[in-house]
Amino acid sequence: MHQLLLLRHAKSSWDDAKLADRDRPLNKRGRRAAGTIRQAMLDLGLTPDVVLVSPSRRTQETLAALEPWDDTPLVEHVETLYLASAAQLLAVLRGVNETVRSMMLIGHNPGMHELAVLLAATSAPNERLIAGFPTAALAEFSVATQWQRLDAAGTRLVRFLTPRDQAETAN
Repeated sequence: MHQLLLLRHAKSSWDDAKLADRDRPLNKRGRRAAGTIRQAMLDLGLTPDVVLVSPSRRTQETLAALEPWDDTPLVEHVETLYLASAAQLLAVLRGVNETVRSMMLIGHNPGMHELAVLLAATSAPNERLIAGFPTAALAEFSVATQWQRLDAAGTRLVRFLTPRDQAETAN
């Protein structure tokens, strides 16, 4: 059994119109949201063995906000994850070594949302996930197949967390 964690980058800043899209940093709200998801991951014991992350500044800063880890994962910066489609994300995940038990992918919409919906297709319907994949949202899947055969038939959505959900349950 494997675990797959899909994390969309936290909210980024649009303050500097001269910055290229991939160079946009997290804004204050994004840094808070990433910290909220970090705490939720700690509370749930979610520590991946490997993290695949897009090279954009906002995904890198989201990853940095998750540190320090209890057990530091292997981090791979993967160029093809930048604004990747669901099919491209799935292809990357299917190339993961079978010895990897828990995998986290940090990327972008719309590909992240489309992949999560695709993988959750045989799970109990999750209206919130279907409706969207907000910034700093985290989808956890259990994967009963080999990585190279990853598809909806072998996955089950375990939970879908958003920073807003975590803030509401903390109050």
